[in-house]
Amino acid sequence: MRILIVKTSSLGDVVHALPAITDLRRAFPTTPIDWCVEENFTAIPRLHPAVDKIIPVAIRRWRKQLLRAQTWREIRQFRDTLRAEKYDAVIDLQGLLKSAVIARQADGPRVGYAAESAREPIAARFYDADFAIPKKIHAVERNRWLVAASLELPQDIPLDYGVSATPLQADWLPAKPYLVLLTATSRDDKLWPESHWLTLGKLLHEQGVQVVLPAGSAAERERAARLAAGIPAAVAAPALSLEALAGLFAGSIGAIGVDTGLTHLAAALGRPVVAIYTATDPGLTGVLSATPFQNLGGAGKLPSALEVAQTARIVCRQTWPA
Repeated sequence: MRILIVKTSSLGDVVHALPAITDLRRAFPTTPIDWCVEENFTAIPRLHPAVDKIIPVAIRRWRKQLLRAQTWREIRQFRDTLRAEKYDAVIDLQGLLKSAVIARQADGPRVGYAAESAREPIAARFYDADFAIPKKIHAVERNRWLVAASLELPQDIPLDYGVSATPLQADWLPAKPYLVLLTATSRDDKLWPESHWLTLGKLLHEQGVQVVLPAGSAAERERAARLAAGIPAAVAAPALSLEALAGLFAGSIGAIGVDTGLTHLAAALGRPVVAIYTATDPGLTGVLSATPFQNLGGAGKLPSALEVAQTARIVCRQTWPA
């Protein structure tokens, strides 16, 4: 028996699929599980010991380079790789047209969300079997329920992301216990005001906690540097890979972050997390973990720096410095 999971993007969505992999491993201890994922996110399934083979896809990059011969060579190579194995189940956890087309290329029975459950109903036309999974449950549970329905697994299995990382070792890391502040996100309306971050950082410093601010793009690094300059003993991290970020979380006492995939990754790695929402409802896609966490705010609701600081101390009570 061999199983293929199709969950290509985005970062948070890929993280949300990890517990379904753990469920599969519990049910099928020796079954190889492969995962098709966007090339930029291969580090996430690599964290899970149950994933046997990772099949990178580059839809985002290919779309921008459709006129290049190299693109079509890569597409053919990807298709050959996908068809190299015969699968007993090909499970599309994405529910989009693009993911359904990918699933259709694989050799094996394709399973996905029914039209009334999929994010793009047309995707259901590409499956050999589909299942109606409620839309009004958390994204993590939707993934797990679809896997359970596909292979007749129990649905009362405890939540477990199944991933871990070795704490990062770097000479720029603080000597004291540190919290990771995730200040960047894909949309400006999801940002938390810089003034709030500065106040929060000072409140944390007063309680003996240093903060580390990772960032990706040039604009994000500028923001992190600005904030670090205004927070006592704060560290603006250098550019880090996803693997290094996982290590950064693993060595921390917890994380505080806006609505971004890295906040979910910190929770998946078992760190206490406070998630800040300003433009979206955290009910269906907020942080969900078996370890301590708290989602604050919502659409048009801005939590204060004091509320976040107080919540962080409660959520991180087991890791908080004495």
